[in-house]
Amino acid sequence: MNTDKIYAEHLANEYAPKDDSKVIALRKLDARAKLPATIFTYTFGILSALITGVGMCMSMDVIGNSSITIFILGVVIGMIGLIGMGVNYPIYKKILAHGKQKYAFEIMQLAKEISGQ
Repeated sequence: MNTDKIYAEHLANEYAPKDDSKVIALRKLDARAKLPATIFTYTFGILSALITGVGMCMSMDVIGNSSITIFILGVVIGMIGLIGMGVNYPIYKKILAHGKQKYAFEIMQLAKEISGQ
């Protein structure tokens, strides 16, 4: 096995002009279909985790005074954060399905052109 030859071929392929502009366009369309769902999921998940953390801090007397109302409020806020984390994935699936549906025709046309059918 000649590793120098493999390395040279890999390097040559890296600098060669790309003729697969349709493949690149297909990847960009796929990323455009998935990006809104991904951004929403990360943002909503982080916010839900932060809300849960605030609720936990309130219920363990890290934030606020040591009263029963702060404890109950902390538990309620923590539960809201946990519910947010629980519904994050189903919302992601719905947003992803909408994005795929929106770009399905363009992606299918480009994929048929690439495959030659």
